[in-house]
Amino acid sequence: MMKGILLYCSMNAFFTGQIIEEARKKANMTQAELAEKIGTNKSYISRVETGKTEPKVSTFYRIASALGLNVELTPAM
Repeated sequence: MMKGILLYCSMNAFFTGQIIEEARKKANMTQAELAEKIGTNKSYISRVETGKTEPKVSTFYRIASALGLNVELTPAM
């Protein structure tokens, strides 16, 4: 069974990075391993996790899938 992440449309880069970093660590995966799984480089994952870069929704979905998570989009309230 996949774990879920609720992704709000009004999320910010830092919060997104925290979600990704926590999920990656729970999956016992390095930044380099995650980067390889989604076809990018370690420095991109680092920038995302520190909030310096906000991934596109499609990239966030690929990251979540690589970490064994599913993404649910809901309207902001």
